[in-house]
Amino acid sequence: MNVQTLIFYFFATILLGAAARVVTARNPVHSALFLVLAFFTAAALWIMLQAEFLAIVLVLVYVGAVMVLFLFVVMMLDINYDTLREGFWDNLPFALLVAVLMAAEMAVVVAGRNFWANGSGVSPVIHGPEYSNIKELGRLIYTEYVYPFEIASVILLVAIVAAIALTLRRRKDTKYQDPAQQIAVRRNDRLRIISVETDTKLMKKQEVIQQTEQQS
Repeated sequence: MNVQTLIFYFFATILLGAAARVVTARNPVHSALFLVLAFFTAAALWIMLQAEFLAIVLVLVYVGAVMVLFLFVVMMLDINYDTLREGFWDNLPFALLVAVLMAAEMAVVVAGRNFWANGSGVSPVIHGPEYSNIKELGRLIYTEYVYPFEIASVILLVAIVAAIALTLRRRKDTKYQDPAQQIAVRRNDRLRIISVETDTKLMKKQEVIQQTEQQS
């Protein structure tokens, strides 16, 4: 067993432990922090597989954006932890069923690719220094996997639209502008000319009023 294998088992052990703590931790903040640890260890495994671009994207997107936003939301909300733990045992059978199905799918994928061939698994191909995994990834996405990539994009777009539609709330007292009405407005609808008396007329009226009061 060489040093690279030891490093792999080290990061794999941390990843499995962190993933287990994400599910079993009682505090949602602790679960989010364990998930961050799982992302970092997964990125380390990607680096060992010479997939530096995927590792950087995993750290920047998930750790730097998604998990930070999730932590802000969790810490800002007043979460009742007793309420969260009430349905744990009720949902446990369904969760175990999903876990068994996911494990079976991964076993089928591993067995289909002859992962255990020759007793040591499939070793990664070593490329030269001029090789660019970013270029290779882009070539595969937009040539061989272009249709799955487009389908995934459409699914994400539908999810975004559905999230906006579910969270959109219209208030009755909200005022909206109608550009069509603003453009079609006329001068007589908005402008009214009022005859304002001048100071001279006002002074004459006051003199007449004073004279009438004096005569009376």
